[in-house]
Amino acid sequence: MATTTDIFDDVDRALLTEVQKSFPVGHRPFQALGEKLGITEQECLSRVGRLKETKVIRQLSAIFDTRALGYQSTLAAMRTDPARVDEAAEVVNQHPGVSHNYKRNDPFNIWFTIAVPPSDSLEQVVSILHTLAKAEETIILPTLRLYKIGVKLDLTGQDASLESQAEMYDEQRRWAAKPPLTEQDIRFIRVLQEDVPLLEMPFGVWAEEAGASEEELFTWARRMEHLGYMRRFAAILHHRNAGFKANAMVVWQVPQEQVDAAGEQIALFREVSHCYRRPVYPNWPYPLFTMIHAQTYSACMEVVQRIEARVGQFPHKNLFSTKEYKKIRVKYFTPALDSWWAEVGSKVDISK
Repeated sequence: MATTTDIFDDVDRALLTEVQKSFPVGHRPFQALGEKLGITEQECLSRVGRLKETKVIRQLSAIFDTRALGYQSTLAAMRTDPARVDEAAEVVNQHPGVSHNYKRNDPFNIWFTIAVPPSDSLEQVVSILHTLAKAEETIILPTLRLYKIGVKLDLTGQDASLESQAEMYDEQRRWAAKPPLTEQDIRFIRVLQEDVPLLEMPFGVWAEEAGASEEELFTWARRMEHLGYMRRFAAILHHRNAGFKANAMVVWQVPQEQVDAAGEQIALFREVSHCYRRPVYPNWPYPLFTMIHAQTYSACMEVVQRIEARVGQFPHKNLFSTKEYKKIRVKYFTPALDSWWAEVGSKVDISK
């Protein structure tokens, strides 16, 4: 039986690798992308459309920095009764700020990321989810330092095994003082966080929707990226359909004084998409988190071995996702949370 990846040709692989890094924000973006790939605008549109229909490209949109927008976010881990883990995960999924939710091979069997607006308490929301899911234990694991963020799967096999420092996300820019968001900023964010229309001039449609000109939209996008509100405009893939069947969340028990040095080195590995420093707990002594994406389980383990050869051997756990419960992009500045609060208010005491 043929797999999705069997129908990829060299142009598909180059296209998928390129659009994860950046998609042109301009008057005719598919023409610009096509020129880079050596194909016509219409062929580029056709290929992107096919790769979306076959669920290889998940979404093509602006990728905003949650914290820069004023939202609070965290990774959380729940330990639940294995007999009702799916039921508990479904409860967690109901919160519109939950973007990722996976079952993993650990006593902490539900792992999810959640973002809430400035008006909400992150701790209160996680506590409510803990209660509603009837979890046995929940730990909150916010980012203390970000060394790398961004899934960029290499389908060409031509990228270097280690990335350059220039390719790393600028953490200093993330924390730099920024002007407050205006109503116009929020209008643009609401538009650009959606999936780009598959049209020759998609940004013209979006500009009209936002009540602006194309050039105003382009200028705004460049400014948002410069300020760090927007990380990039790019594609997110369905990893498995793109041929990357395995992903391991490897957590490292690194001495506190060595965490930053180790994190900065591990972040350079091409296969590592996310690398964070997080808090430790008496029953969770792992301050360094890394996400590894590869085509197979054994390929993930080979990356772990290369990391150990470069950084040193530390006690670690390899947590593989055994079920994907939810994976979406968080939608900012939408009314979806109102209905969630109305629903949970009838189930738990939210006045505390």
